Amino acid sequence: MATRNNGNIKLVAGNSNRALAEAIGGYLETPLTKAVVRRFADMEIFVEIEENVRGRDVFVIQSTSFPANDHLMELLIIIDALRRASARRITATIPYFGYARQDRKPGPRTPISAKLVANLITNAGADRVLTLDLHAGQIQGFFDIPTDNLYASPVMVRDIKERFDLTNVTVASPDVGGVVRARGLAKRIDAPLAIIDKRRERPNESEVMNVIGEVAGQTCILIDDIVDSGGTLVNAADALLEKGAKDVYAYITHGVLSGGAVARVTASKLKELVITDSIQPTDAIRAAPNVRVLSIATLIGEAIGRTSTEESVSSLFY
Repeated sequence: MATRNNGNIKLVAGNSNRALAEAIGGYLETPLTKAVVRRFADMEIFVEIEENVRGRDVFVIQSTSFPANDHLMELLIIIDALRRASARRITATIPYFGYARQDRKPGPRTPISAKLVANLITNAGADRVLTLDLHAGQIQGFFDIPTDNLYASPVMVRDIKERFDLTNVTVASPDVGGVVRARGLAKRIDAPLAIIDKRRERPNESEVMNVIGEVAGQTCILIDDIVDSGGTLVNAADALLEKGAKDVYAYITHGVLSGGAVARVTASKLKELVITDSIQPTDAIRAAPNVRVLSIATLIGEAIGRTSTEESVSSLFY
């Protein structure tokens, strides 16, 4: 383990995920820096850092989760406040990078919002970015500052090894786009791989789910980076069960779970959905009988400690 705190680390938290920030502080044996992040009557954001941060290595912990724009604006204003308070280095620590799904132009006259957000964070005064399981790895290249993309897979692998008989497990990707991620996990636990191929045969007809790989009699683990509406995940679980899978579990890094997603997952045939606390779990998520939350505080805390002492972060994943 890296030096937990070399005396130079300051942790500042926005309002997006206070519980995670406090857990990271607990791991690093570093209390959160006193700061006020509040709203004026018209919802304008005001920030005041109430401790001296001059010459310090400051990590701003803030996911850009719902409400995404409020939390993004908080992040930018906190960074600006720290820059003007003469912090030596400011690392935007973003467990969930909210605009990551807008990483390319899907059609004419559409934005690449992930690049715009990267520019905003850089221009606000961040010196580094530390994030987790980016939806698209190339977003690292959208930043002109050093960017570390952590992976939740070591935390998930540890949990899977503790809970499953690996001789009977198949890792499944819910779509073709997630094959690289699923293959990486399958390799770590030495399990076979299955892929769900979604296609719409004709306009206005429902999607057909083709399962590539042998899943009969297997415990299937679906792996992905984001679960939002939950529709794809529930359909993927149904497709695997139709092909003879014994049980279906899902390990997803970011539990966006918007709208009626929690109810959809609860009513589904998924044995369990496991998410991390990169986004602060809602009361509905905590109450759901088949949703479990893994903490990534130790992973991010260790990465912060290593970044501050200029040690390797990539070695966390080997």
